[in-house]
Amino acid sequence: MISGTLLTVAPTGAETDKAQVPQLPTTLDELVETARRCEEAGAGLIHIHVRDAQHRPTLDAARLRDAVQAVREATDLVVQLSTGGSVHDPLDARLRVLDADPDSCSLTCGTTNFGDDVFLNPWGFMVDLYRLAQEREVVPEFEIFELGHLHALRRLIDTCGLPFGGKVHLDFVLGVPGSMPATPQALLAGVAMLPAEVTSWSATGIGRGHLPVAATAVAAGGHLRVGMEDNLVFARGRQVAHNSELVSRAAQLAALMQRPALSPEQAREMLGIKERRSR
Repeated sequence: MISGTLLTVAPTGAETDKAQVPQLPTTLDELVETARRCEEAGAGLIHIHVRDAQHRPTLDAARLRDAVQAVREATDLVVQLSTGGSVHDPLDARLRVLDADPDSCSLTCGTTNFGDDVFLNPWGFMVDLYRLAQEREVVPEFEIFELGHLHALRRLIDTCGLPFGGKVHLDFVLGVPGSMPATPQALLAGVAMLPAEVTSWSATGIGRGHLPVAATAVAAGGHLRVGMEDNLVFARGRQVAHNSELVSRAAQLAALMQRPALSPEQAREMLGIKERRSR
């Protein structure tokens, strides 16, 4: 059994405006530079959203393929693509994300309120994405925004079997307005409801819940997702200057708790990732 903490970096997301936060990595060059520095800081996996030439969220197939290839060539990070895109992307376009041949993909386990919007993940779409990931030998990360999503994950496993690789890894996303709050209590309630097949879990705290959720996750045996997709403030009165700052702080917390950051190779083993690197 691998002992340590998987650090995932989510550097960009689909919500933040580049014009308001210039340090947000939205170009391919910025993404690769971010991936390299975050790997050096302790990240084992990168969760990628891509932007177009005007820095707007996109699911453009060529940009997705270019992002996967460039990060894979520049680092050893596990490359995970978001299949959520933005909340406005159609379901068929979100399924085509897997055409870019990532190591991993997100799979959100149900529809949820998302600020002023609704993030649609109907049952049929979830099953289609799960089975497509099995066919493409892509490892899903199940995103849990609500406690009810754990029941949906149970139903998915019963319906479709285990994911490719045989491991079940999920990420609690806490603090999105309208969904589970970013509190230790909410996270521990979710941990108490984990299906028996779950082999590892991580947690994401949005905004000011970032540090309480991180501390609770590491103490409870979980893993961490950090990054500017989820948190733009490093400390009171100071914005995050670079995603690597957040990774470095998470790595320090993990080391302090005697659960040091996993290397990308250890992350691949823990998650059951298929080897896609040519070097």
